[in-house]
Amino acid sequence: MPESSIIEQLRKSLPAHCVLSSREELRPYECDGLSAYRNLPLAVVIPETLEQVRTTLQLCASASVPVVARGAGTGLSGGALPVTGGVLLSMARFNRILDIDTRNRTARVQPGVTNLSISKAAEPHGLYYAPDPSSQLACSIGGNVAENAGGVHCLKYGLTVHNILQLEVLTIDGEQLTIGSEALDSPGYDLLALMTGSEGLLGVITEISVKLLPAPEHARVILAAFDSVEAAGAAVTATIASGIIPAGLELLDNPAIRAVEQFVQTGYPTDAAAILLCELDGSSADVMAQVERVEAVLRDAGATGIQVSRDEAERQRFWAGRKSAFPAMGRLSPDYYCMDGTIPRKHLAEVLNGIATLSQEYGLPICNVFHAGDGNLHPLILYDANSSGELERTEELGGRILELCVAVGGTITGEHGVGLEKINQMCVQYNSAELTQFHAVKQAFDPQGLLNPGKAIPTLHRCAEFGAMHVHHGELPHPELERF
Repeated sequence: MPESSIIEQLRKSLPAHCVLSSREELRPYECDGLSAYRNLPLAVVIPETLEQVRTTLQLCASASVPVVARGAGTGLSGGALPVTGGVLLSMARFNRILDIDTRNRTARVQPGVTNLSISKAAEPHGLYYAPDPSSQLACSIGGNVAENAGGVHCLKYGLTVHNILQLEVLTIDGEQLTIGSEALDSPGYDLLALMTGSEGLLGVITEISVKLLPAPEHARVILAAFDSVEAAGAAVTATIASGIIPAGLELLDNPAIRAVEQFVQTGYPTDAAAILLCELDGSSADVMAQVERVEAVLRDAGATGIQVSRDEAERQRFWAGRKSAFPAMGRLSPDYYCMDGTIPRKHLAEVLNGIATLSQEYGLPICNVFHAGDGNLHPLILYDANSSGELERTEELGGRILELCVAVGGTITGEHGVGLEKINQMCVQYNSAELTQFHAVKQAFDPQGLLNPGKAIPTLHRCAEFGAMHVHHGELPHPELERF
C-alpha cells in the first residue's frame, strides 16, 4: 500500500488533530531518551479513546504497516525509536487515574499516567506506588510495564512486574485481552510476567491495575563514604549478608559524586572514592535498631564516614542527589551513554574493576551510578558525539561492558530494556534455541511481525553476523525462520 494511502485512511477514521504527518510535526518523535539513534516515522497517531487505538491497529494490520507504541519517550534503549514507513502510536493522551481502591490497595490507571502521579494521588490515603525510576516525574506507567522498570527502592519492593495485577491489552488485530486479574494470582499461564518487559512487541497496553503499599511509618537514609569503589561494593554484599534488606541501596563513585554535588548541593562528601546510600524503613523501633546494625556492618566493611538523615527533609535531600545523577552528567561531558546491566552482587568489585580497565583501554571516562543492592549497574560513558568515531567507540565499549556482565553470570539489562541498543548482545546472552522460542512467542501474538519490529529479539542471521553463533558451511540453523 502506498504511504499516502495509510495516512489518508487514518485521517478519514480519526479526528484530524490525532494524526501528524508533516516533517515538522514528526521531528519531536524521532527518538526516545537514547538520542544517538534517530528516525522519522511515516505518521504519528495520538489517540484519545480506546476505539481510536483499535482502529489505528486494525488499519495498520490490514495494510501491513509497522506500529511502534510510545509512552513518554524517556526510555534509554531505543525501544520507542520509530520504524521507517511505520506509524508511531503515542499513548500520551491516555493520562487518567481511573480508580483508587483503598480497601484493596490498588489503582486502575491509563498507560500515559506518569509514575510519580500515582503516588501523589494515593498519598492522601496513606498509600504509594513502590517502583520509582529516576525519571518518575516524566516516565509513564505504560512504558514502565513495557521495560519492567525498577528504581532506587526495587531491592525491597520489587520491579514493575512485582507491583502490577492486571493489564488491558489490544493485539495488532484490535482484539482486547485481559491479562492477570484483580486477585493476587490467576489461573493458567503467567502471561502478566510475559507481557511485562515485552517492549511493545506483543500488544498495546491500554489500562494497568497496580498495587499500592502503605506509606512506611518511619524511614532513615545512611550515607556511608569509602576510600575505594571496591570497598563500597564489598559493603553492599556485607549489608545483605547481615540479614537486613534495605528499602534502597545505591552506589555512586567519585566522578558521579562531584557532578551531583555541583548540580544540587546535597552534602555528599566530594573527597570520597564512593558512597553508599542505604535506606531503612518500617516502624520507628525497627528502623532505629536496623540503623545501628547497618552502621556497624558498614564500619567493619571500611566506611570512612557515616551520616544518618536526621529528618524527612534531609532524607529527601540525600535521595535528590541520586535521582539527579543522570542530568548532572551533562555538566561533565557534551554527551553520555547510559548503560544497564545486572550482575550477582558477589561480583560487584570484580566487574567495577573490569569497567575501569575498559575505560582506560578505550580512553573514555566512565561514571558509576547504580542500584547496588540488586546488582543493577548503570555505567555512564562520557563522550563527544561531534568527535569523529567517538560514538562508535562508545557503542563498542558499552557492548564490552554488557558482555562482561554476562561473563560473570549476569544479564544485559536490568530495567532499561533491550530495544535497539543491546540487540547484538542478546546474541551473547541467549543461544539459538532460546532465540527461536522468543520468535515463536512473538509470532503467537503478532503473526505479521508488525509491532515494534527489529527491536529486542535479534534474528539468528544477525547473531551469526555478530559472530556470536557458529555457522557451518554457510548453513544457519533453523532455516525456516525469516531472516532480514
